[in-house]
Amino acid sequence: METFQALMARKDGDRITTAVETLSAADLPPGDVTIRVLYSSVNYKDALALTPGGGVVRDYPVVPGIDLAGEVVESGSPEFNAGDVVFAHGYQIGTGHHGGYAEYARLPADQVVSLSGLSPYDAAAIGTAGFTAAMSVQALIDWGVATDAGPVVVTGASGGVGTISVDLLAGAGYQVVASSGKAEAAERLKRFGAAEVIGRLPTDPEAKPRPLAKARWAAGVDCVGGATLADVLSAVDYGGAVACSGLTGGAALHTTVMPFILRGVALLGMDSVQMPIGPRRKLWARLGDSLRPRHLAEMTTDVDVKDVIDVIDQVRAGAFSGRAVVRVAGSF
Repeated sequence: METFQALMARKDGDRITTAVETLSAADLPPGDVTIRVLYSSVNYKDALALTPGGGVVRDYPVVPGIDLAGEVVESGSPEFNAGDVVFAHGYQIGTGHHGGYAEYARLPADQVVSLSGLSPYDAAAIGTAGFTAAMSVQALIDWGVATDAGPVVVTGASGGVGTISVDLLAGAGYQVVASSGKAEAAERLKRFGAAEVIGRLPTDPEAKPRPLAKARWAAGVDCVGGATLADVLSAVDYGGAVACSGLTGGAALHTTVMPFILRGVALLGMDSVQMPIGPRRKLWARLGDSLRPRHLAEMTTDVDVKDVIDVIDQVRAGAFSGRAVVRVAGSF
């Protein structure tokens, strides 16, 4: 590994530019585990990293890619050996130090997950988005939302987090209502397990938000935020919960205390970035076993790392559905 290829993002005035560059081992950040990257994926945060003012990258230049799957080639930690297949995501990967869109990465051992029951490809297909979906579904299960309590709504259902949330919830026995602005995604979402597909929420974006609406949902997985989250919260039944992870609909939340103090609704925040490594590894073990998405291959598109910007542009524009696996090894 004297030299290797990487997709580098640099700030040029008010623009973010990308180009394939040749790096050396000395360009990698400090860490215990050096990984030959086989796959990464595309997440909304990757689009923000390449958007001026996106607010997720501390300093440029940086190799984007907030997650990576590969094989350990060198380890200074007793937890890992050369040849181990691993996955890593969150922390500052692809935002504060070089990420997955490069042939090699180096990370602290306490940011790395050994894969069990998943290939590197499948782990990348799940990726940060799928892990966030699993966090959301597990949070609703832990809250005590029963499978027979009524419909569970998933907003932004055609995106990466939403698609896998639909799959996981249906697989766990819930009645899933998928909310999406993409009418063409309806049949796919039904194949993944949605009992019903509806349009965006709120149905009338011009209407004044209601503090409490007629109870409609037993629970929700919200991948959008903003007015959509406020609408869902107002319609959750007594004792329900909403797992929230998105802000594509805006970071502001204009709601009232009514759902919380009159119906006992819980708003559960999902953060996969700083989640401690212990719970992170346990949830990945479940993703390789009982929480494994059932339709992963059908919801996944492959792209070479040299062509990933086109997919990132689609994600930024809200025009991409499902998951994109980025082929890294040998794809420059």
